Formats: sequence, structure tokens, C-alpha cells
Amino acid sequence: MIKLYDTRRRQKVDFEPVEPGKVSMYVCGPTVYNRIHIGNARTFISFDMIRRYLAWRGFDVTFVQNVTDVDDKIIKRAGEEGRSAAEVAEEYTRLFIEDMRAAGVQDPDIRPKATEEIDTMIALIQRLIERGHAYEADGDVYFAVRTDPGYGGLSGRDIDEMEGGHRELRADGQGLEDRKRDPLDFALWKAAKPGEPAWESPWGAGRPGWHIECSAMSEKYLGLPFDIHGGGADLVFPHHENERAQSECACDSTFANYWMHSGMLQIANAETGETEKMSKSLNNFLLLHEVLEQVRPAALRMLMLQSHYRSPLVFGEQRVAEADAALTRIENAVKALDWLLETGQPEGDDAVGGIAEAKAELVAVLDAAALTDRVAVLRANFAEAMDDDFNAPAAVGEIFSFVTDANAMVADTTQLNGDTYPAVRAARDVIVELMDVLGIDVSAAGVGEAYPVEVIGLAAELAGYAGDDPEGAVAALLEARATARAEKNWAVADGVRDGLAGLGFTIEDTPQGARVTYEG
Repeated sequence: MIKLYDTRRRQKVDFEPVEPGKVSMYVCGPTVYNRIHIGNARTFISFDMIRRYLAWRGFDVTFVQNVTDVDDKIIKRAGEEGRSAAEVAEEYTRLFIEDMRAAGVQDPDIRPKATEEIDTMIALIQRLIERGHAYEADGDVYFAVRTDPGYGGLSGRDIDEMEGGHRELRADGQGLEDRKRDPLDFALWKAAKPGEPAWESPWGAGRPGWHIECSAMSEKYLGLPFDIHGGGADLVFPHHENERAQSECACDSTFANYWMHSGMLQIANAETGETEKMSKSLNNFLLLHEVLEQVRPAALRMLMLQSHYRSPLVFGEQRVAEADAALTRIENAVKALDWLLETGQPEGDDAVGGIAEAKAELVAVLDAAALTDRVAVLRANFAEAMDDDFNAPAAVGEIFSFVTDANAMVADTTQLNGDTYPAVRAARDVIVELMDVLGIDVSAAGVGEAYPVEVIGLAAELAGYAGDDPEGAVAALLEARATARAEKNWAVADGVRDGLAGLGFTIEDTPQGARVTYEG
């Protein structure tokens, strides 16, 4: 049974979907006025991991994520750049999708845009007015917060304690407070202002408020109640509190059965080592696409997996380097097992299916049954960790433990047979499979296309290589080194070793031959 932490109930609870075998998820998407920063990315990567795990556990997941493409920030950006709000939104929607794909985040099943769902929002607002939960005032429409007896239940706030501070926060000198019946009320529809995008409605031309967008789109595409509503912890109040209130008042239904929120991201100060909030004023504001120019996406995700999705995450160069090194350890384990599977097979008809009795003495001791059992233990422990509120750090820890054990169990193996080959194959495949569940592909980590092009020149110089393929160049260098060693030409052999080392390669001599590892 999967347990998850529900923000509304403030505890871990058993996850029971509305429809057995299916999961409906809605995660608030971006307001597209700029490239997303790594704090945004932390939320989206976290829920991508949760989505992937639910699918691995056999659920049919429908994942909806909106795009807010009409908003005060978009309008302001358009004014500053002399463009239309639609042009700004279109550009940054495209860049958001590019950034998410670059970070290894899967596309949602449905990606509705606010500007394409205006009629749905108007219909929801009309329902709220008819039920006495909203009112029109000079072309604006407001939700009457005190008509919802459960307001504050999601965020744990007392409505009577909100009022004083709320009134002070909203004192913007624009006279908007005078239109409200209560300072706590929030806008569902905003009357049109000159030069701003607007749509016709029963209350005159205008545009939707922010909170109504997600309520309308989640109901349309998932129905009520749906299973999981997700987002960053900064959205609990007021955004998610307002979503829940207006949806449940309009529909006499629970909005989302489970509320999940990812923790905030903090920046490690390189000089002091202390953590601080990411802020433009502190000059530590990091956009995702800029980070990915310096950090490989898999390492960034590895860093985020090493903290529980609900916990604060500290981002810094040292933390990224440590995550990259940890990932490299897993990648190298996969490469070592791939190497054994490739070089440890006998040739001919016995390559996988079995080895004749005469070849039995070639097989080093490998307890295939023990390795197979260890694979099963990893699967069980991984699922147990992830079933406990998607505890990715514990799940990654299980993979690391398995890598250590598997490396030790196959360390002296020089030949595989019909019993040992499947066990080694299963060990390799389970690492790849479970890392993929977490959103990291280690199936062909660090081979071929990842080699630097400089290795081609080195191979031309030392091995007479005339091709243009880095992987072929490495193979030629290893062959030249093997020939030189056989001829006791240590100058050439050492030259190949040192040349490869200078490019970031490590050569390991194994019973099956030289194996190269590239770490950059």
C-alpha cells in the first residue's frame, strides 16, 4: 500500500485512488513571463518522479499540468518589451517545454492553456454567483471567502487571524479594496483595463483571476474529485487554499483527495557555506537553462533525488559535484556489468544458452542464485522505500547498496554460462530499470557519443586511426596498447595510457581485456 503525506490532513495516509488502477494528477504549471528557475524545476522534477513511480507500480496515470498564459506579470513583461502579452506567453511557453525536456521531465498528458479555457472559467464563476459564493462589483467578480466554512483548512490558517494582516497587505492605494465586501475576498474575474488582453463575459470585458484557472481546468479534464493535486510549498496559501474553496463551493464535492507539496530550494553561498533563499537581490537567482549549461541533467536530478521531495533542498556547486560523482558510481557499475556480459560469453552456439561440460572449468565462481536473490531484495526494498511517501533518498540508497554487493559478487568472474549469464543480466537490468523509474537513464551511460572528439586526434597519432568516430578511436587505442604490451614496447603502451588519462579516461586491465571508463 502506498502512503503519501497529505498536506490537508497533515499526516501520511494510505493512497486509495478514486478509480482502482488509475491515478488522476494535476500539478500547477508555470506563469510564462520568463524562463523557469531551479526552484520551479525542483517541483516539476519531484512530481515527474512521483508520476513515473506510480506508472511503474501499475497505475494508469493521467497527468495534467496547466500553463498560465494571461497574468499581470506577463502583461508587465510585454509592456517593458513593446510586445503583446500573447507574444510573450507564446515564447516562454515554448522555452518552458524545451527546459523541461532538457531536464528529463516527461510531457504531461494534457497541457491546457488558460487563454483557451476562458469559457470554462466563466461557467464556473457563474455557478459560484448563483450559489451565493461570489459577487460582481463594477465589472470585477470576487469570491466571498466567509461563505466557505472550511476556508483555511488546507493551509491550517484561522480565518479570523488572517483579516488584519490581509487588509494591510492589500492596501495598494488603487481603491480596489473598496469594491470588496470583505478584505479577504479574492478576484475571480478582473475588469478590463486599457491595453490589456480581455474577453467578453456576463460582467463585461475582462480576464480571469489566477486561482480560478486551475479550478476550471482540473475539473474539466479530470472531474471531481480527482486524486492528487500537487505543487510547490509556496502555493499552499493562497493559491491552493483558494482553488479548493471555490471548487468545493461551486460543486458540492471534494476537490482533490490528496494534496502534495514539494519543499523549497535554497542556495549554498560559495563563500560562507551558509544557505540562503534564492533571490535576484542576492545575485543567486539561477535559471534552469543556465544551470543545465554547466551541469548535466542527470546529475541535477540526482541531486534532487538525494533530498526527500518535501524537504528543503540546498543547491550549490559542491552538492552538484557530489551528486554527479554518486551518479557516476552507478553508471560505472552498469558499464562493468555490460562489459562482463559482452566479454564473458563463450563464442558460438553456447554464447548464452549454456556451456558444454568441457568448458565448465573456465567459469569462475559466481553464485548465480545469490545474485538473483539479491536482485529480488533490491526490488522489494526499492518499492518499500518509494511506497513510503515516495522516499527517493532511501530508494537511491538501496540501489547504491546493491551496486556494492553486485560488484563484489561478480568481481572475479571471467566467464559466464547458462546459469550465470541470466543472473548478471538481471543485475544489470534492475539497476537500469529502477534508475529509469527515478527519471535517470543509465542504460548506455558514458559510452560512444559521450567520448570527447579529441580522442580521435590521439588515436590518429598513436594508433594510426583514420576514422571519425570517438568510440572507434578508443577501440583503436586499446588495441594499439594491447599490441605494444605484448611486444613489451612500454613507451607506446604508456603513451596510450597517459594520453587517454589526459582526456579523462581510466584504463582497467581485466581478465577479459582492457576496459576503459570515461569520467570527463
